[in-house]
Amino acid sequence: MGDPGEPPEGAPEGGSGSDDEFRSVVFDESFVRAARITELSANERLGGAAQAIRHKAGGRLFGTVPRQALTLLLLIVLAFGAAVYFGVTAPLRDAGGVGGTELTTELTVLTPATGSVPAADPSSPFASLPGATGYADGAAGFGLPTVRDATAHFSQAQVSTALDTVGRFLAASELAPAVLVQGQTAPVRLLLAPDEQGQFDQSLTAPLDDQHHSATGWMVRFDPMKIALATDTVKVAGGVTVSELDPGTLQITSDHTLVYALRPAGAVTNGPVSLYSVRRELTFDLNTADLASGQLDLVNSAEQAGPSACGAAQAEYLQPLPVGAAGPAGGQPVAVNPADHAQPAWQSCAVLATPTGG
Repeated sequence: MGDPGEPPEGAPEGGSGSDDEFRSVVFDESFVRAARITELSANERLGGAAQAIRHKAGGRLFGTVPRQALTLLLLIVLAFGAAVYFGVTAPLRDAGGVGGTELTTELTVLTPATGSVPAADPSSPFASLPGATGYADGAAGFGLPTVRDATAHFSQAQVSTALDTVGRFLAASELAPAVLVQGQTAPVRLLLAPDEQGQFDQSLTAPLDDQHHSATGWMVRFDPMKIALATDTVKVAGGVTVSELDPGTLQITSDHTLVYALRPAGAVTNGPVSLYSVRRELTFDLNTADLASGQLDLVNSAEQAGPSACGAAQAEYLQPLPVGAAGPAGGQPVAVNPADHAQPAWQSCAVLATPTGG
């Protein structure tokens, strides 16, 4: 037998016979496992395999790819599959529903303080309003800031644009005769951001007293079949404040008392006239997209309105009591003055105090 250190056929011709020249070739375990081919087993050779070697499974595609890379690839595939699955199976937003912003409304009904609704002078219906309360005609009473200061994240021009948009919404929803007594709604809807227009439409097609779908939460409106304006003038007192809800959203709050001179629909011009008071405390949100489009989100509406009957349904229209109609007999709730902005706007049914209740 030959030397165990020599090849089976002996040292190659011309070679040194020493294994020194092979010492630089090291076949460690990682090298062997990475090999793309391997010898057939004894059973495979006895079975008459056509080839003496076989390729390792997956060797052509992944044999040289590090294990860490394969693991990372697998995680990416799983993450992509999960994203596709949840994207397809996630519930779709109701086409008729609302988006990320939703209006919440509250209405406090005010009943007559004197037990019946007093009549106003048709020639000067607002003569009974106290002069010290600061009422002005229409938009002049909105109290919009004349100096539009910048905020931490909004420029002076952006604040001015936001206030102008709010002013247009207040004029459309509180002063426009077409909205007040003619049943029109488009002037208000056009100023709402798209994410609230679905809720607005639902409030008109199916008004509900559920704090979210009351048409009278969006605007002051009276039934055209019952109520007419004795004069287009509306007396207004109150103010507007500006703040930042977050770095991307301006929040504007308006708090106004509005006094309307009303008469029955179809009545002659010298028919009975009554005054109807509405206090509206509204909260608006405007982001940069709203500023660019001249629209807004109305997020909260708290109202006090009267004289009305406490049990009257007022989700679709406000329901003023006519002149001479009696208020509740006995057990009346506490008096509320809609011109007193120091008190919270939302309360239960209450008695209408001065200046318009008698």
